[in-house]
Amino acid sequence: MNAAALNLAPETPFRRFARNYFASKIATVGFVLLVMILLAAIFAPLLSPQDPYDLSKLDVMDSRLAPGAKSVDGALTFLLGTDEQGRDMLSAILYGVRISVAVGVSATVIALAIGLSLGLIAGYAGGRTEAFIMRVADIQLSFPPILIALILLALTGQGVGKIIIALVAVQWAYYARTARSAALVERKKEYIEAATVLGLSPARIILRHLLPNCLPPLIVIAALQVAAAISLEATLSFLGLGLPVTEPSLGLLIANGFQYLLSGKYWISFFPGVALLVTVVAINLVADHLRDVLNPRLQTQ
Repeated sequence: MNAAALNLAPETPFRRFARNYFASKIATVGFVLLVMILLAAIFAPLLSPQDPYDLSKLDVMDSRLAPGAKSVDGALTFLLGTDEQGRDMLSAILYGVRISVAVGVSATVIALAIGLSLGLIAGYAGGRTEAFIMRVADIQLSFPPILIALILLALTGQGVGKIIIALVAVQWAYYARTARSAALVERKKEYIEAATVLGLSPARIILRHLLPNCLPPLIVIAALQVAAAISLEATLSFLGLGLPVTEPSLGLLIANGFQYLLSGKYWISFFPGVALLVTVVAINLVADHLRDVLNPRLQTQ
């Protein structure tokens, strides 16, 4: 096989993904940042200088120390300072990133599974089934996401599981509408008609034929929704309706230091805010270029 033939070979998504990131400095930065964030979240217990939730290791005399200060006993240097409870801010941020990312990813995966399933069923079945699912999705989309989440959390209370449920309730309709639109396009194609004529069951047609062709745009939306879920969870936690103080995310860490901003203790809110900003930006950069990988026609020439 000559070189010309090799050049005509279709490019795999993995090669296209690698080529995009090495060709774009912005994409490379986003990808590297995201990998570092994920590693920090996974290995937070190993990277943290202190366990910020072990009360036996906290000292109120270390409360609100400036960045670079040493603990009272001189055994620990607080690179990013401490909060009002004497917790090392670097350690608290690493644990906060871990919780925020876990909540955002979990909510997005569950919402994707629910919305994708309902959207494919609506697009394939049509009729009353489609009308019912889409009207429910329209009702959900007619309300601001934060309002729905606030109402659900006000009714159910705080907790990791409860805020994941609230985020799923906010997100699922986006996937349902997109999956339904993609399914409507695919349903009219010849391969779906051929599968129907051959007598394949609706479940098999949906899983073997519709699902692979409808999934790519939903993956891009899911990547973007992870960032949206993390931001929404941070907002809810900042308002005191998200995660409890025993499991603080980045939003709650920002809220803890908000009252000290005017007194000059900026680091208690500032560094968690920077961590949240970097996390959301990195996810958005990766999601933006993931769109190009899954849809080559959108690639910048």
